[in-house]
Amino acid sequence: MSPDATPDPYANPLVFGQRMQILRQRRGMTREVLAGLLGKSVDWVKSVEMGRINAPGIDMVCRIAEALRVRDLADLTGRPDVHLNLFTGPGHPRLAAVRAAVDALPIGAPAAAPPRAEHLAARLAAAWAARHSAPDHRERIGILLPDLIRDAQLAVRHAQAPADWRAAQAVLAEVYSLSQFFLAYQPDAALLWRVAERSMVAAQQSDDPHTIGVSAWLLAQAHRDTGPGHYDAADTITQQTLDYLAPLLPDATDDVLAIAGALEFEAGYTAARRGETATAWRYWDTAQDMAARLPAAYYHPVTSFSQAIMGAHAVTVAVELHSGRESVRQAARADASTIPSRPRRARHRIEQARGYQLDGQPDVALATLAQAYEAAPETIRYNGYARSIILEETESRVTARRRRASELAVRVGLLAA
Repeated sequence: MSPDATPDPYANPLVFGQRMQILRQRRGMTREVLAGLLGKSVDWVKSVEMGRINAPGIDMVCRIAEALRVRDLADLTGRPDVHLNLFTGPGHPRLAAVRAAVDALPIGAPAAAPPRAEHLAARLAAAWAARHSAPDHRERIGILLPDLIRDAQLAVRHAQAPADWRAAQAVLAEVYSLSQFFLAYQPDAALLWRVAERSMVAAQQSDDPHTIGVSAWLLAQAHRDTGPGHYDAADTITQQTLDYLAPLLPDATDDVLAIAGALEFEAGYTAARRGETATAWRYWDTAQDMAARLPAAYYHPVTSFSQAIMGAHAVTVAVELHSGRESVRQAARADASTIPSRPRRARHRIEQARGYQLDGQPDVALATLAQAYEAAPETIRYNGYARSIILEETESRVTARRRRASELAVRVGLLAA
């Protein structure tokens, strides 16, 4: 290995501080930036990395892991016997069946006729309704997805007229989009990527603007959540799709206008991940203007984009910019009760909790996570940010806080009763 190359953190049993330094440098992050994210001094970060002070407790380790986007604590601690994936939840019991349906390779002439297009559309609409309304939404769509995937693939293979084939591709793309909501935070990143890419291909074949927008929205998210090395790809997908939709917007349906607004916000989300404050809020402003053009009661069935969601989006921007005070200010302004989707409402509560945690209000953060659990238990159970906050507070020196965190950890499934 070149003497100038970054050492491999797995090559030797390095102490915590050395691993922290290597992972920070691989992120291209300075000590000043990391110190700011942690609320610590630059000297403190340097002292940990140089081994002048001991490795911090589990609460600070979780904060460091979040700041460095470390997915497995073993990567940071150097203890392969203690694995905790902060950003991937435990595998859902329905994951194997969904994976089998995605991985199946139908070859040759179809053995059966597909269901009628109206029947397939009705089943898909019922699946989306369950996704938004059921507290156990992952379980509900996990039951429906395998047959939906197989039947949508069958519809494409049976279609003969060009218009029917494009319509079937649109349905298949939407089924794959639904699959991505099930696969989020599941321990199979490769499967998520296969589904995201298949959705985009089917959407392009459909030649339907709304379908293309939805698939691009999800593919951009997959890139962004993979890490900084994929931010440019996320931006490219988002901007190319916005350029494609732009000529259609003056006469667009509400759904097309909404997916364009959702993409504008996604561009701002990625900018916030980069730490680009002005750019992030500029995109949020554009998305807000587009939401204002929609009917007050409108709610996009996939992205949740609407007038009601913009307050929640503002909280997300502030949290991703690691601005605790602004996060709390936006959280106070956002009304979660106006969000009709249970998992999206729970996700908003988690973002609020992140803001309160950044602002040094751990008790409010825990109370907010309890509200997220009441809205949709399966959302908080598989969300890495929620899990890290709860685990951090189970080590709190404040007895009452530690007890509340431990009780919530048992309810969520992080700790045994």
